[in-house]
Amino acid sequence: MTEPTRTKEPSHMPNKQYTVGIVGLGYGRAHVAGFQAAGCKVVALCQRDTAAAAELAARYGVLQVYSDWHAMLATARPDIVVIATPPALHLPIMTEAFAAGSHVVCEKPLALTVDEAHRMIAAAQAASRSAIVGFNWRFAPAMQRMKTMVDAGFLGRVFHVNCRWFNAAWVERGAAPSWRMDRAVAGYGALGDLGVHLIDLVRWLFGDVVRVMASSGVGYPSRTVAGGARAADAEDFSHVVAELRSGATMALTVSRVARGLNEHSIEAYGESGALSMRQCRTGAGWQTGELRMAQGADLLSTVELPAPTSDAGESGDRLDITGRTTIAPMVRAFVAAIENPLSAPAPSLHDGLQAQAVLEAIAASVANRCWIDIAPISV
Repeated sequence: MTEPTRTKEPSHMPNKQYTVGIVGLGYGRAHVAGFQAAGCKVVALCQRDTAAAAELAARYGVLQVYSDWHAMLATARPDIVVIATPPALHLPIMTEAFAAGSHVVCEKPLALTVDEAHRMIAAAQAASRSAIVGFNWRFAPAMQRMKTMVDAGFLGRVFHVNCRWFNAAWVERGAAPSWRMDRAVAGYGALGDLGVHLIDLVRWLFGDVVRVMASSGVGYPSRTVAGGARAADAEDFSHVVAELRSGATMALTVSRVARGLNEHSIEAYGESGALSMRQCRTGAGWQTGELRMAQGADLLSTVELPAPTSDAGESGDRLDITGRTTIAPMVRAFVAAIENPLSAPAPSLHDGLQAQAVLEAIAASVANRCWIDIAPISV
């Protein structure tokens, strides 16, 4: 079997220690650990619950806490702003951060709509600021190795791709209502939480998605959005079949009501070989992921992965580990791109826009119960 080479993290040494402000401390907590592990100085945390923010600030040694992101941008003036809020707030925070002179890391999904994503790209260009989308699972060791092998031609012509992301976040009927159940705030449910990562990984590995057919559902129709004003309308699971520009086909399944699982996987089958990547969030060293490969008449066998270059720390906290091992290398690459005008930051806002177009097409397919074509996007 072909032995792949290892993908290396950027060796660039920053010209300074970048300061960081983080808005939204749910998943944003992983960014605190990630930016600190990458050598940046997190100077401000922001969320409405300032008591919880102060507790987190004390844990990570962050000095400033804000309840209002306008005040944080005006007072702390960080070099980099992390937006880890509900997607409905991404556009206003990003445009104000650019106006304040900050670079931006925005969590996924990038926006509520393709039009919003275009406006974000225009704002970044007008302000001459850099920005990336938080597609951090590109940086897990197993995925980095898979990318290296795909780019080296291990698979040959790809026939079909199968990917899924399952967890049990909302499997219990009595789970408290959340903004994640409200399409007006979140944009999407399981597709925005989970599926958008898979869409990005498939595009990164195999090229653009050009056509989709999908179905989606809500696990418990009796649930309401936060506050109880109306029924929850953000999908809990979705099944997607798609065609790629290359001619390969894809099957994608996502669920946040999959009892007993917390993992994502991508399998690709081609003319010359097969690759199967699995990222299961249990057991020691889970953050590395697992990769298997096959060529000829061989069955899939394990690919030995190198020891991670990023320290997982000793806390055992899953978000802390995620930050240290997948966000930190993303941040190091981003800082290198900020300091090198010839280097394009990645995962870029354009990557986020392309994934947004696929999400929008999936929603249209669900609504219209038909195939939806995705037109090429120019920026």
